[in-house]
Amino acid sequence: MLAKKDAYNIAIAGATGAVGRKMLEILEERKFPVASLKVLASARSVGQALSFNRNSLAVEELNENSFEGMDIALFSAGAGVSHQFAPSAVKSGCIVIDNSSAFRMDPEIPLVVPEVNPDAIGDDPGIIANPNCSTIQMVVALKPIHDRFKIKRVVVSTYQSVSGSGQKAIDELKTQVKNILGGKPVEHDVYPHQIAFNCIPHIDNFLDSGYTKEEMKMVNETRKILGDETIRISPTTVRVPVFYSHSESLNVETERPVSAAEVKELLSRQPGVRVVDNPETNEYPLAIDGEGRDEVFVGRIRDDISCENAINFWVVSDNLRKGAALNAVQIAEYLVHSAKG
Repeated sequence: MLAKKDAYNIAIAGATGAVGRKMLEILEERKFPVASLKVLASARSVGQALSFNRNSLAVEELNENSFEGMDIALFSAGAGVSHQFAPSAVKSGCIVIDNSSAFRMDPEIPLVVPEVNPDAIGDDPGIIANPNCSTIQMVVALKPIHDRFKIKRVVVSTYQSVSGSGQKAIDELKTQVKNILGGKPVEHDVYPHQIAFNCIPHIDNFLDSGYTKEEMKMVNETRKILGDETIRISPTTVRVPVFYSHSESLNVETERPVSAAEVKELLSRQPGVRVVDNPETNEYPLAIDGEGRDEVFVGRIRDDISCENAINFWVVSDNLRKGAALNAVQIAEYLVHSAKG
């Protein structure tokens, strides 16, 4: 476990990417106790300047020796980078919080959402995995329902923003919209089809089952985080022409009798959740309202008219914040609060 200190030496691997920059922003916003901060990226980014607490930080090249003297390393550079460099960070005595898919399903490595399963971190973590963005917001909402009513089955459809694919996808959507409105030809590179004014029911690679890797992440990660392999999950993940925030429609069937009123009351007391559910005044979670916010927003909570012991609801969260950078920083905060000394 982390040693107790007044402040900690932090490294961010992949600091120039969208999630890495968001990690910097959130560390500053939340006044994380930083003694020193090292920003790391590939050779092509060396020399770039990033800002933290009004100081300019020069980007250094990520290598096996980058983590000497560091206490916590936040990784946001992709699975290949994490596989290559996370073990070196651990050997240097650093605790790694990894945002990639590299270690999520390793049975020896905790997969953590702080509002849901912080105890999974244990006493001596080397690497802690950050779940997939679409999984994180879903399990924050599912946790109290599972604890109270025991979930049997979840059917989830996602409406995921283009920022989940990185800056190139954001730029592609902007360019396509401009070209369409300007009567110019539309080209696509990031996605297999035009994303502007369109929905693409295809995120990540297709598997032999007909499901995509993104969909199976939601199945496998949810079961691991909630600690229940019996939960049946049927996902469909869709990319939509929204810049930030993922939205999800959930149908949840439980073993014990459940009602919308009970779930609304339960979720209103859940840390990290904000219930926005006033249909009579057209109040429900919107992607544009979730952008830049830390909460997981839940609304449209209603009884399933087709099935006993089942409810429907709608979930929205900023995929770059709670879905990635914020969750990682919250794990680091948990380590600090649990530090021994």
